[in-house]
Amino acid sequence: MPDITVSGGDGDFSAYLATPASGSGPGILVIQEIFGVNADMRAHCDSFAAQGYFALSPDIFWRQEPGIQLTDKTEAEWQRAFELYQGFDVAKGMEDLIASLSHLRGIEGCSGKTGTVGYCLGGLLAYLMACQSDAECNVSYYGVGIDERLDQATNITAPTLLHIAEEDEYVNKDAQEKIKSGLAGHSSVTVYSYPGVNHAFTRNDGIHYDAGAAASAHGRTADAFSAALR
Repeated sequence: MPDITVSGGDGDFSAYLATPASGSGPGILVIQEIFGVNADMRAHCDSFAAQGYFALSPDIFWRQEPGIQLTDKTEAEWQRAFELYQGFDVAKGMEDLIASLSHLRGIEGCSGKTGTVGYCLGGLLAYLMACQSDAECNVSYYGVGIDERLDQATNITAPTLLHIAEEDEYVNKDAQEKIKSGLAGHSSVTVYSYPGVNHAFTRNDGIHYDAGAAASAHGRTADAFSAALR
């Protein structure tokens, strides 16, 4: 699958595109963790393509270091990932994601129906896409910082899923409870909590990968996308 170029308001940036074998279908915008559009993000895209979706993962760190691809396996990579995270401009990143969503809809064969899914930092951004974009379905995996932006949830109208790891070292129990209570009763938002698992429990080959929880979360995600996009 190729890397393509997306044109944003501040310049061009790369994105990984995985296409369904049929050549037609809905689209899913796959939003990266703090490690860039790496092998894990590409594997998620390939999985969505195998399910019949165009899957596009844009490089939202391009302003800092275009094309960065890190893993969670070394301390040096963790340090660089946190540097990129700390230097990331959320508002500019959202502009890039909305431009990427528009690009995805315009890809030949794409039905125009699109969803978003994100992990870690991308989980926060998928939540913000639910608040700020017209994507038809949004899924957040262990999003960091959602508890600080619950006031924006009044803007959510499309089906939105949040997958929360109960032992998340970056989203503590107080933050989790704030998310659950703050979104309780929201007609468009469903929150799923996974006991005994840590942050990034669906990261392929990740240090906290949990097969059972990942299968459960991915099944719920697949059902939500199928219902909203097909």
